[in-house]
Amino acid sequence: MVRRRVVVHGRVQGVGFRFSLARAADARGVSGWAINRPDGTLEAVFEGDPDAVESLVRLCQEGPRGAEVDRVEVFEEEPEGLSRFDAR
Repeated sequence: MVRRRVVVHGRVQGVGFRFSLARAADARGVSGWAINRPDGTLEAVFEGDPDAVESLVRLCQEGPRGAEVDRVEVFEEEPEGLSRFDAR
């Protein structure tokens, strides 16, 4: 199991980004959360199988329709043992 925290910059709020990540995470069996931050970025945490987590990190680089991703910061962290994915 691995954990990645991402911060997505660009036009990433108001386009359904958190909910598209929740659907993709559920489909891949990945736990974590996604939240819109006050500075206009989106922050998300993914915990699970390394390949599934990396596929979600790649998804963040494109975003859903309507998003314009400028850059994605990725941080490796120790897994906490989260049990589900929340779009906060």
